Amino acid sequence: QVQLVESGGGLVQAGGSLRLSCAASGRTFNRYAMGWFRQAPGKAREFVGGSSWSGGRTTYAGSLEGRFTISRDNAKNTMYLQMNSLKPEDTATYYCAAADSLAVIRSAAYWGQGTLVTVSS
Repeated sequence: QVQLVESGGGLVQAGGSLRLSCAASGRTFNRYAMGWFRQAPGKAREFVGGSSWSGGRTTYAGSLEGRFTISRDNAKNTMYLQMNSLKPEDTATYYCAAADSLAVIRSAAYWGQGTLVTVSS
């Protein structure tokens, strides 16, 4: 069992930056690939990006690569999502997830409760 808690959301102006954190507890964090997802009001959840268990491999939704960066610190059991040049369309609740590998991150077994990011124009 892995417990995930997101933090760092809030209100930011367009063009600004935020860094989200996902703190994990429970089973060994560095055994899991991790991912970020988001869900805007009235829309389906979408994949933002993910990291392999070591952090050596990351993958992103094509439209977000270059603005969003995922990193993880296995010593702190924490994954991060650095978001730059934010746009109003980035407004969503952001969730982190843990899975056995990046290949199955979209069907991850473990999910956090989410943190809300609101980008004002």
